[in-house]
Amino acid sequence: MTETLDPRLHAFRADLADARLRGKVAAARFVEGEPRRVIAPAAALKRTPHNDAALASELLHGEAFTVFETIPEGWSWGQLDTDGYVGYVPSDALGPAAPTPTHRIAALRTFIYPGPDMKLPALAALSLGAAIALDSEAETRGTRYRRLAGGEGWIGAAHAVPVGAPPASDFVAVAERFVEVPYLWGGRTSLGLDCSALVQLGLMAAGKPAPRDTDLQEKMLGAAVKEAPFHRGDLVFWKGHVAILIDGEYIVHASGHHLAVVIEPLDAALARIGPPSSVRRV
Repeated sequence: MTETLDPRLHAFRADLADARLRGKVAAARFVEGEPRRVIAPAAALKRTPHNDAALASELLHGEAFTVFETIPEGWSWGQLDTDGYVGYVPSDALGPAAPTPTHRIAALRTFIYPGPDMKLPALAALSLGAAIALDSEAETRGTRYRRLAGGEGWIGAAHAVPVGAPPASDFVAVAERFVEVPYLWGGRTSLGLDCSALVQLGLMAAGKPAPRDTDLQEKMLGAAVKEAPFHRGDLVFWKGHVAILIDGEYIVHASGHHLAVVIEPLDAALARIGPPSSVRRV
């Protein structure tokens, strides 16, 4: 019964499942999820509830997460609303679903300060795409700041845009901003990310939802391009890897070989990795 459902995108186990999957999967118990929201700057998502388990993905601050189970060891099992990814998240990284975010971070990274002043010691950093609720405003030495609605601190107003603001016009340009960010398997922030996260974050900034993993992206994004000429923004897929075409000659990708986000000639990548499995146009 469960073979047709991907456990990365559907919350089910033999003992427990999302109530919305009743009749589609076999489970000992079905539960309604509890809506929560990420309150940490970012949170690890893992396949198993262990500190030494591999990082499967990351949740950004302010993203909605539906919890189906919380265990005493400090983990919550649930599903990220953004891309449907299922896994275990540290319970203390999650908080109430309210308030609803009013803004999102448009800078590659921004700091949270205890007051409206960049000279104060930063409390934390938020990555591009993080969602926040803002209320009051202040100005210090000509720089505008906005306060987080929960009172956790202040950010530079220029680094946030309203959630309804027009999306980025060029997702490739967004991806290029991550150049030299370290490669991190499962990472999804400007402190470290992997190849599929680079594609996902770039497309999200452009208002285009994208799945989390490379195989899902190859299956679900855009349409296949059978032959040249290839265009800016075309996605080049290999088994387990994806890159974004900047033009007919260069790609930008989070490269495990280089351990960083890099721009390199497409020919060099083809010589090293081999022929692609597909090219897709979003």
